[in-house]
Amino acid sequence: MQERYYDYMVRRMREEDNKMAEEKAINNAQKSIWVTFRKEGIHKYPAALDDPNLATGDEFDVSFLGYPHRHIFHFRVRIEVFHDDRDIEFIQFKRWLEKLYNDSDGAVLVLDYKSCEMIADDLYSQISAKYPGRFVEIDVSEDGENGCVIFYPNPNH
Repeated sequence: MQERYYDYMVRRMREEDNKMAEEKAINNAQKSIWVTFRKEGIHKYPAALDDPNLATGDEFDVSFLGYPHRHIFHFRVRIEVFHDDRDIEFIQFKRWLEKLYNDSDGAVLVLDYKSCEMIADDLYSQISAKYPGRFVEIDVSEDGENGCVIFYPNPNH
């Protein structure tokens, strides 16, 4: 049975509306790339030694964090891009991020008292200087187990 002209026109209008909606979604999508890397580091949490909320003397005691201790810090960095053809090439971005943490001998990071949140804030300062006007999301974790996620909105919005 042949489709009636009216039904044909309604179907075609729906198809065009769907196509336009899809194009609008693609054009208005919030685009980003992400990379991951790891770096060995040593830090400490000096307050843990004598803060009664931390040095509890029971199964919740974390006073050991007051001494320098080692972690493999896991990083996941997401950054806004403005088009879909390698606005920021993610292999280059990853290499640049890794280089921020490498000195001449590739030694262990000495982070002193810095928390994961402080490490993320420091990293954001570097990223926003090189890639201004973009949202950035940074995850930093200790051994891939516990950490932080911080979303830094695009300062221009």
